[in-house]
Amino acid sequence: MGSLFRTAMIAPAAAALALTSGCATTGQSAADGEARLAAMLEGRVAGEPQSCINAPLSNRLEVIDETAVVYDAGSTIYVARPENPESLDASDVLVIDRFGSRICKQDVIRTLDRTLGFTTGAVFLGDFVPFSRP
Repeated sequence: MGSLFRTAMIAPAAAALALTSGCATTGQSAADGEARLAAMLEGRVAGEPQSCINAPLSNRLEVIDETAVVYDAGSTIYVARPENPESLDASDVLVIDRFGSRICKQDVIRTLDRTLGFTTGAVFLGDFVPFSRP
């Protein structure tokens, strides 16, 4: 009876510890994402935010974990921060329902698990901020 009681007391503590360590990992991932984005934008100046951008090449779209979606248009890098940055995970695939070669903040964006293909969430982007070299 004593070992059963001990197990019952340890299980909630272990679950709480797992939740706490998950939060620490999430915070670290967001901090890493911010650092990576800052390195990409170093030496660039922000322009006027835009609700849509021309993005004909999907392979230039990059997800930065828990931070932003970035489109590299060559001389300009466009950064869109989502309303829910924790939904961005580079291990997921972005599926954008769009028309033509433009990406807009109103486009429906879903995330899919790269391995199993099931939907993992939705992303709601803000405006695209262009960053260019002066």
